[in-house]
Amino acid sequence: MPSSEYLRALVALFVVVNPLGAVPAFLALTGDEGPRERAVTARVAAVSVAVLLITSIFAGKAILMFVGIDVQHFKVGGGIMLLLVATTMLNAQPSRSRETPEEMGEASEREQVGAVPLGTPLLAGPGSISTAIIQADTLSTPQGRLWLVFVALLVALATWVSLRGADGIRRVLGRTGINIATRLEGLLLAALAVRFIIDGLTVLMPGLMGRS
Repeated sequence: MPSSEYLRALVALFVVVNPLGAVPAFLALTGDEGPRERAVTARVAAVSVAVLLITSIFAGKAILMFVGIDVQHFKVGGGIMLLLVATTMLNAQPSRSRETPEEMGEASEREQVGAVPLGTPLLAGPGSISTAIIQADTLSTPQGRLWLVFVALLVALATWVSLRGADGIRRVLGRTGINIATRLEGLLLAALAVRFIIDGLTVLMPGLMGRS
C-alpha cells in the first residue's frame, strides 16, 4: 500500500473531525461548568470520538453490505456530503450536518454534553464516520486497519488536548485565528471530498456504461 494512502487517511480524519474548530462550541456548552466538570466533559468527548471512529473502521462496511449499499456508491455520496461540510468550513460556519440550532439548544439543558452533542455529531459526525468507512475500505489490510486505529486514537487525543486547553487556545488564537485554521482545513477537506467522489465514479462508471 503506497505511503500516500496512509498519509491521506491521517489528514482526512484529522481535518474532518477538526478538534480545533470544536473549541468555541465546547466553551459555549460548558460555560457554567467548573474546571473539574470541564475536564470530565473533554474526556467523555474524546472517548466518544475514539469509539465511534474505531467502530466505523471495523463495522462500517459490514453495515453497508447488510443494507445493500456498495462502498463505491458510499464514496460518491460521502464525498458529496464532505464537500458540503467543507463549504461551511471555508465560510467558517457550523455545518448543519454536524448539529442544528435545535440540537445545540437542547444540549444546553443537559447535565453532560461530552458524548452528545460534542462527541457526536459535533466531532465524530456523519462526515467523520463516512471518512472512517471509506478509508477502512482503502486500507483493508491488517497493517492498514492498525494504522487507522492508531490515527483514530491520535485524533481522540488531539480532541482531548484541544478541549482541555480551550481557554488558552481562545486567548492565543482568538475566534479569528480559529476561523483561519478552519478555512484551511476546509480547503483540504474539499480536495479530499473530490478525491472520494472521483474514486467512486471511476469504479462505477464502466458498469453504468455497460447497462446503457
